[in-house]
Amino acid sequence: MHIVLQLIPKKYLIGGTLILLGLSGLLLMSTIVAITGEFEKDSQQSEVTEIEGGGIGVGTANVSPEVMKYQPLLEKYAQKHGLDASYVPIMMALMMQESGGRGNDPMQSSESFCGSVGCISSPELSVDKGVLHFKSVLEKAHYDLKLCLQSYNFGGGFINYVLKNGGKYTPELAISFSQLQYQKVKHTGNYHCVRPEMVPYSACYGDAKYVDAVLKYYTGTITADGKPAAPASGGSGGKSGVKVIDAGKTLIGKTRYVFGGGRSQSDINAGRFDCSSFVRWAFEQVGMNVGPMSGVTTDTLKTQGQAINPKDMKPGDVVFFDTYKIDGHVGIYVGNNQFLGCQGKTGVAIASMAKGTYFGERFNGRVKRF
Repeated sequence: MHIVLQLIPKKYLIGGTLILLGLSGLLLMSTIVAITGEFEKDSQQSEVTEIEGGGIGVGTANVSPEVMKYQPLLEKYAQKHGLDASYVPIMMALMMQESGGRGNDPMQSSESFCGSVGCISSPELSVDKGVLHFKSVLEKAHYDLKLCLQSYNFGGGFINYVLKNGGKYTPELAISFSQLQYQKVKHTGNYHCVRPEMVPYSACYGDAKYVDAVLKYYTGTITADGKPAAPASGGSGGKSGVKVIDAGKTLIGKTRYVFGGGRSQSDINAGRFDCSSFVRWAFEQVGMNVGPMSGVTTDTLKTQGQAINPKDMKPGDVVFFDTYKIDGHVGIYVGNNQFLGCQGKTGVAIASMAKGTYFGERFNGRVKRF
């Protein structure tokens, strides 16, 4: 054998060895994919560190896919500027009102940044300066979130006006401030009522109903300290958690895992789901809308609901796993270290997340209560 190897030119030996190594690598990769089977649409998002004092996604942002794609940047710059991450869904709602996520300045932060409209032409710069401005206004408003939102529209002068007139935001103060400011600028001809209902009041400076306009894209409550909070009822824990599990169990043995499946009614009728579309479907069965059928992913689901300590998990809470990427797989906790999800080999099934199991080793501690 040694003599045979000596007769073979060295370049062929090297080439053959490289080919064998390549085939071994492909075989290993195929095995990993076959085991996990948890492919979701990759948003190319890096890991986000949650800021102590508030979980990302406390409350729910009900926004378009165009706005949803900015969620990683909002988290990034909230962390950079030291803003509690529980404000991210509120800022997503604000962006929805400002631009719907379209254009180069989705947070409309040019004026606060450089004093003139149109000076920002980079969406990331818009988010950076928009988050910084939001934090600044929030602090000046003494964490009166509604005052912060209205001042984002009116400007900082509204904060001073409110502080001199009771110290707390009210819709009536928003209207009266708009009236006063409009009297100062109406001669320019540049200001017109954005809302017909404000015409009789001559409240045509800015949008006196801006707070309501933003909050229609947000589901949640606002605590006394101005922080967003989860809805007081209707969460996935407790009795409703049992209901969503019961709904999901009806698909056990009747589905198969298909990457990108479950995003059309024909897919659902045929039992084709992936992990996130199954979770969305299960919650829909108990009257909870956690995202559009066509656009749901693990990354959109993790922005929903209230962050829960894993020690406090209840049946019906939503759990995330780092598989082929961070938060690559999602399921519904059923108790006893088990979850209900749509997995690659089984379709919808109950799987273990106990220590030492495949999913137990990949559970990343992210738990959300819808």
